[in-house]
Amino acid sequence: MQSYLNSAQPAHGGNLTWAASLAGCSPFSLVDFSASINPLGPPTGAIAAIQSNWEQLRHYPDPEYRALRQALANAHCLHPDWILPGNGAAELLTWAGRDLSGLEQTTILTPGFGDYFRALRTFGGHWLGVPLEVAHPPSSLPISLPVLPLPSELHPHGLLLNNPHNPTGWLFMRESLRPYLETHERVVVDEAFMDFLGNDPAESVVDWVQDFPNLVVVRSLTKFYSLPGLRLGYAIAHPDTLRRWQRWRDPWSVNSMAEVAAIAALADPAFQQRTWDWLPDARSRLWAGLTAIPGLQPLVSAANFLLVRAEASVPLLQQRLLQEHQILIRDCMSFAELGDRYFRVAVRTLEENQRLLTALHAVLSSLHPGAHGC
Repeated sequence: MQSYLNSAQPAHGGNLTWAASLAGCSPFSLVDFSASINPLGPPTGAIAAIQSNWEQLRHYPDPEYRALRQALANAHCLHPDWILPGNGAAELLTWAGRDLSGLEQTTILTPGFGDYFRALRTFGGHWLGVPLEVAHPPSSLPISLPVLPLPSELHPHGLLLNNPHNPTGWLFMRESLRPYLETHERVVVDEAFMDFLGNDPAESVVDWVQDFPNLVVVRSLTKFYSLPGLRLGYAIAHPDTLRRWQRWRDPWSVNSMAEVAAIAALADPAFQQRTWDWLPDARSRLWAGLTAIPGLQPLVSAANFLLVRAEASVPLLQQRLLQEHQILIRDCMSFAELGDRYFRVAVRTLEENQRLLTALHAVLSSLHPGAHGC
């Protein structure tokens, strides 16, 4: 009997062990474009904090995470009671799913991040998918949310969305969300990639949380600060909501090394600015390079990744890139609406991005030699 651990296709990006087995190399020999992680990190201060605080491994973490909550509260000009750290944004989405599952239905934009459906399914929740026009992408961002169904007073609904959206990278105008905060019992906005848009991004709704007790914002610290192995995210919401979530979960969900690394990372404005300076140009160059390759159509994105439509079979393209170039891209087979003609790539360094473009051109030229010239 085959173990579920040996399943052929991972549901998330960044599965280097699976990819290395196909590529026939060490996981650390791969260039990973499948996980949308900042290539400039981790910040040196975060690494130094781990090295200088290793003795904390002998002790349990503070179950209240007071120092971390204070650092996050300072970053958002909030009281610490409005902050709940978690074992990655994924843990907090689980508790959001439990909250939303008590409602009649939750609206989700599709294609949507698989963990939203996992969280709702875990607690018997129901959802309604509202499709985005991925086949007809916008030419510029931000854009308005699509028109969403309105619930009746007798059947309270929830809304779960991410901004910027994953996997498209589209950025939604926050004012287009405001009407739904008046009509939905619970609104959860996953802002896992919002940090990449700069200091105090205009479309974030963090500053609305104190005005709307039904609003929850989920953030990730692992993508922007390149710390996915530590698993750290946080929720911003009314203290009553966060106290309920705290009662539901196991104690000590955030380890002490993640806590000290996050506090140090938050205190590193130079790293933050370096990231904000790097991303727009690197993303623009990668988008232009992909556009220049026949058979590829990248979508405009505000995030640190690009969704790309391909004329070729993406599973075959992914396999060839792994075996011939040790490059891992994110296929979109786990997004039912996208199928085998879309893939997603992170924006990495200029040198790595060029390596990807060269490899894509080589593989696609061999698959369709007539379309790529001589």
